[in-house]
Amino acid sequence: MKALHAGWLLLCSCLWGGATHAASVVFLNPGAPSDGYWQSYSRVMQTAADTTGMSLKILYTERDTRKLLDLARAALQGDERPDYLLFSNELNIAPEVLRMSVGSGVKLFAVNNTLTEDQIRILGDLPSRYPDFIGSLVGNDEQGGYLTAKRLISLAAPGADGQVIDMLAFSGTNTTPVSLLREKGMLRALSEHPEVHLRQIALGGWRRDRALEQARVLFKRYPQTRLVWAANEQMAFGAMDALRESGGKPGQDVLFSAINGTSLSLRAQLNGSLSVVASGHFTLGGWAIILLHHYDTAQWQARQQIGTRIIDVIHVVEPQDAQRFLDAARDEHYRLDIQAFNMEASGEASPFSLKGMLPPDHSGGR
Repeated sequence: MKALHAGWLLLCSCLWGGATHAASVVFLNPGAPSDGYWQSYSRVMQTAADTTGMSLKILYTERDTRKLLDLARAALQGDERPDYLLFSNELNIAPEVLRMSVGSGVKLFAVNNTLTEDQIRILGDLPSRYPDFIGSLVGNDEQGGYLTAKRLISLAAPGADGQVIDMLAFSGTNTTPVSLLREKGMLRALSEHPEVHLRQIALGGWRRDRALEQARVLFKRYPQTRLVWAANEQMAFGAMDALRESGGKPGQDVLFSAINGTSLSLRAQLNGSLSVVASGHFTLGGWAIILLHHYDTAQWQARQQIGTRIIDVIHVVEPQDAQRFLDAARDEHYRLDIQAFNMEASGEASPFSLKGMLPPDHSGGR
């Protein structure tokens, strides 16, 4: 695994004692090793683990439910069990993971996607039935969907009087909390702009190839489409591929937005093909490690359930910042403040804002 330069991780206080050994963490990464987003996600986690002294093992499940549950079972019921198991409820596997964990002695923590309201209702009293589930950490996904849609709409040239602006949307799935929240944010932005007509929401399953196939059909069905909102970059790129196949030019004939902010998206923003990019949520795993470190090093009798935590990690990348973000993405030199969870701030002033996590800008520019 590519190593990160741990020196960029800010330590604003001494790492205190309290644990008799290096706590071990297993993360069931829902993506594939080849996925740029999940690569960055894992590397930020590894940097946080290296700096806090926690032992981290990352297992890629490639969005395969059976593989994920097999790996969860091995971690929770095998001979070598970690102190903590991190997982995402992306495939709605949380209830089964919780059931497997009973009597294992392994603490559970959800990242990115936590339990849905329906799952909580069915499972019952979580603290009493599953006391080893200590909490979750998720991002501001609804706000991310809203901000990207709002910015995308603002870039569209106004139509003639009474003329609507056609828009397509590519969401992930109809069950994943992150997908539903981003879609909800997009719809909130649309409610403020009656001049924009959402023609269809396609479920692209987060995949470029699937979005390509869907967009081929949708661009023919709705030839006047001028805006495309996507819940992640892979679906945006798939729709862009379809537009190019039909002779169109992304960024000119149709404007696109995406949430992710890997090097691919940032380069596309710089060359004008991707008009709106939001980024920052790939750092959630790193922040989860820091949160677990606080929990693990607290005095035993003082430990409390972490509960559901939402942090302000997703922000729109401004055009003047895109190159700086791209430079940071190449080396992934990000600064995570170990005292961030003790601070209260929002927006770009938030300690969880990616812009605030970049190395100092010595270029003299903005």
